[in-house]
Amino acid sequence: MPRVALYNIQGQQVGEVDLDDSVFGGEVNEAVLHDVVVMQLASRRRGTAATRGWADVSGGGRKPWRQKGTGRARAGSIRSPLWRGGAVIFGPQPRDYGYRLPKKVRRLALRSALASKVRDGNIIVLDELKMEKPRTKDMAHILKNLNAENKALVVTATREPNVELSARNLPGVRFLTSDGINVYDLLAHDKLVITKDAVARVQEVLA
Repeated sequence: MPRVALYNIQGQQVGEVDLDDSVFGGEVNEAVLHDVVVMQLASRRRGTAATRGWADVSGGGRKPWRQKGTGRARAGSIRSPLWRGGAVIFGPQPRDYGYRLPKKVRRLALRSALASKVRDGNIIVLDELKMEKPRTKDMAHILKNLNAENKALVVTATREPNVELSARNLPGVRFLTSDGINVYDLLAHDKLVITKDAVARVQEVLA
């Protein structure tokens, strides 16, 4: 069972916390991590690219010249795909690129991502994280105390508006609740700063 240090917001160790081995101590399955990251990025694609087909371009209702006798190639419309300003054949149209992997695969990937943070020593567990008022400078100071000022993922059990507002202006820092924790953000950030209550919530869901 993995055991990690428990810190306060001053960066002082105040104890230790045992992590569930089935969530934080398993093998890191890189193939599953890759599959889930690709799924997440595909789901984030806007898919709004569009081109105009035959039915969308204007003009071209009359045959530009007669079929025979002119010495030119036959043409039926000035909006042919061969012409400048003409239609586009098989061009992109608005679509949804998203797809879903099985729930067991997604959970395995999330456990693998959490285990990789523990394995690499990039998880920081806090006893609590609350702020009286939103202030970016204070949040930056807290992360500096924890040696996590660069690319940190901050996770709390419930939504903390003051923490969220204080963290969102810091470059490379992202705030999530335990319900929104995901594989892509875990891998995209160097440090995972998570409260003790959030650890309990994550273990309750994934164990």
